[in-house]
Parts: sequence; structure tokens; C-alpha cells
Amino acid sequence: MGNELIESYITSTSLMQHQIESFNRFLDFGLQKIVDKQGSIEPNVEGFSLKLGKIRLDKPSIIEADSSRRNVFPNEARLRNLTYAAPMFLEFVPVVRGIEKPASYGEVFVGELPIMLRSSICHVKTMTRSQLQENREDPDDPGGYFVIKGTERVLIGLEDLAPNRIMTTKEKSGAETVSKVFSTAAGFRARCVVTRDQHGNLSVNFPTATKAINYILMLRALGLQPKEMMEIVSDIQIVKNDMILNIEVNEASDMGPTEAILEIGKLAAPGQAKEYQQKRAETQIDTYLLPHLGTDPAARKEKARYLIEMAKKASLVASRSVKQDDKDHYANKRVKFAGELMEELFAYAFRFFVKDVKYQIERTSARGRKMTIQTIISPDTLTEKINYAMGTGTWVAGQTGVSQVLDRTNLISTYTHLRRIKSPLAKKHPHFRARDVHGTQWGKICPSETPEGQEVGLTKYLAVMAKVTVGADERLTEQKLKDMGKIEQI
Repeated sequence: MGNELIESYITSTSLMQHQIESFNRFLDFGLQKIVDKQGSIEPNVEGFSLKLGKIRLDKPSIIEADSSRRNVFPNEARLRNLTYAAPMFLEFVPVVRGIEKPASYGEVFVGELPIMLRSSICHVKTMTRSQLQENREDPDDPGGYFVIKGTERVLIGLEDLAPNRIMTTKEKSGAETVSKVFSTAAGFRARCVVTRDQHGNLSVNFPTATKAINYILMLRALGLQPKEMMEIVSDIQIVKNDMILNIEVNEASDMGPTEAILEIGKLAAPGQAKEYQQKRAETQIDTYLLPHLGTDPAARKEKARYLIEMAKKASLVASRSVKQDDKDHYANKRVKFAGELMEELFAYAFRFFVKDVKYQIERTSARGRKMTIQTIISPDTLTEKINYAMGTGTWVAGQTGVSQVLDRTNLISTYTHLRRIKSPLAKKHPHFRARDVHGTQWGKICPSETPEGQEVGLTKYLAVMAKVTVGADERLTEQKLKDMGKIEQI
């Protein structure tokens, strides 16, 4: 019965579905989201800017020696050492002194994006078995990989701790309890930490802060009064005691928000002018402290409430009222497949493309030449950045081995390679618990398929019948909960 079930599952579902669905989501939503976030290109040219519109992809094609463009199939790309990629077209609308001129440029070719085999835009997706054979394509090929300069390459799933989730643990010494959150927003990730020492004193740490900042000082800078702090804190006595202790022993309790921000500014930029210190502190708080809650001053009160939740959890774990979080529990993990990895890469490459367009506009304007789309846009900028990362496996955040040459030793090795998951932990370090089989991996990760030696337990493979969801926009759910009154609107 078990064998029949597995056979039925394999014949009805593609084992590469997680890779293909992830990439399709990137094509449908990820690309446009990155363009919309940029919105416009504003060079240092008075009265001129470029508004960005819709981004569109054609079917995979190549430009021949005679400059003609024609469709290309994966097998031809393999044989001729080509990249199986689709041309991207982006709408540019010049804005001259506040007036849009939509007819000027329209859609412009901005580069090529490598296309995953069997994805929604791939030629072989809609072809019948006989058509595939006529075009010398393998009808049983699973897809889920790319062809870069004739080489088949697969993007390995990257396992990491779940973002925007409070993880509270005791440090090895046992003296400190730490609440961490990997606050992630629009490709930017900030590790924010609330630390409680053995005496109950609290401090906050986040990127760009040179040293830990006093907890009450941070809450005052975010605009929270001591009375409000006590109102937000729960009725649990241990948590209340910690908050009272910190309010009583800190001089920051009597400071106003502006004074508290200036105090943080002194730590951020010692010896600088007061105006600069204040601006620097405000930028740090708004941009680098819990960016997933927002990056403008309006989100400060919400950030303060979140910091109180982090401190509350640290107090409860320190007093052993609740257990510390298990980093190896699979509910606390997330796996990034091709779509999310490509989104990170495209966002990175697109930033360089925007910089290049800005520079070209400024240079053309300085020389007094006529502004033409040929002088402004260089499609190679995007194409080369993407192809380099996919060809070498070196990714945006410095990870290596993300893109690997597909293992074609036999059919089973091909399937397992396309279902591989890699841990970000370094193989040199003795992460003993991370290398163990965790009970929560049951049904998700294969317990026996893993390499030997240093990488054992760090390189994993999806179980045969494991399905991976592609994720959703949590802001919609959050707004629904706020509308229903389940979450307090701030």
C-alpha cells in the first residue's frame, strides 16, 4: 500500500514543484515588487527624473550574429554554450519639471533573466511529448534548473532561522538571557537583540549601534512614557519587577524623547554637532531598529511595544517560567528556494542598474548632449551581474555554493540534487546539535540522505513526499487581524 501511494504521488506531482512554484512566484510578483519599490530614478539634473512602470518578460530567446532575435530551446542552449534567458522590458516615463511625457520612451530592453526549465515562461512547459521529441528535448526531464553558458545549474535551497520571530535563549554562561529577532524587510536584514543580565538590567543592540544601548533610554527615544511602559507590560509579576527595576535605576526615565535621541546620538557620533548627532540617532532608530515594523517615524511606538514583548520573553525565560526557544526546531526554520534567491539577486543587480542609469543621465546632461534612450540604458549591467552570480555560485550576502552544476551521474542523483537544502552554518565549527536529526524534521527532511564527514547534518535533502509552500504577503493577514480588532492598531 505504501509503495502504491508513493508511486501515485510521484506520477501525479513533479518532485521539482517546490523549485518551479517558487520561481513562478518570483516572475509573477517578485520582479514588479522590486521595480515598484524603486519607483523612479532621480539623478542630479534639475527638473528631470525617470518614472518606472511595468516590467515584462518575453519567451527565452537569443540574438544571433546578424542582430536578429529568435526563440531558443534548452537543448540548443546546452549545445551552443548559451544562456537560456528571457529578455526583460521596462517602461520608462520621463518627468520634466513635474510633467510626465509617456510617449517619449515606452518599453525599453533592460537585460536578460535566466529562465528555469518547466517554469511558466519556459518553452517546454506547454509542449506535448511529441513536440518535445521533435525539438530534441527530453520529455521526462524534471526541470527546476537553469542553463547558464551551456552548463546546467541548480539553485540550492538555503535553510535559515525564521525572520521576524522572537527567539529567546540563555547564553552558555547562564548569566544572560537574550531575545533575538532577525528583522527582515525588502531584502534588508537586521539582527536586533534585547539582553537581560543576571541582575535584571536590560539593554538593546542592533546594526550600526557601536555598543549596547540602555533599554529605558531606547524606549524613551521611541516616545514611550514610564507610565505607558507599565501599562503595556503584562500582569505577570516577574516581568513587572524587571520593568520597575529598570525604570527606577535609570536616569533616562526622566528624559524627554528629544533628549533621549540626543543621548543615543552622542553614542553614535561622539564629538559631532548636536544637529548631526540627532539626525544620526533618528536614522539609526528608523532604519536599523526592527525595520520589518516600518522605517519611518510613525512606526516608533510600535517598535517600542515590540521591544517590550522581547524583554517580557527574556524575563520569563530567565525565571524559568517558560522554556527557551529551540533553534533546531523546524517550525523556527525557513527554506529559501529559487524564487526568493532570484529575488535577492535581482534586487541587488537592479540597484547597480539604477546607479548606472543615474550616472549616464548626469554625464549626458553635463556634456550638453541630447538625452536618448541608447545613451542612458546599458542592458549589460543587469545581465552580467545576474549571470556572474549564477555562474559562480557567489550570492548577494556573501554565501558561496548557492548555484551548483547539476549532478547528472544518474537520474536519482539529479532528483536529489534538485531537492538539496544547505545550512548556513560553517562546516569547520562543531555545531553538534545542528548536525543531529531533530524530531520535527519528520516528513520534511530525509533522515538518512546526508553526506559524511564535516557536512553531515548540515547538507540535507527534502523527504520524498515533502511539499514546500511558496509563502504569502503577511501584511494582508496583519491588516485583517487589525480590522477584526485582534491586534491593536497603533
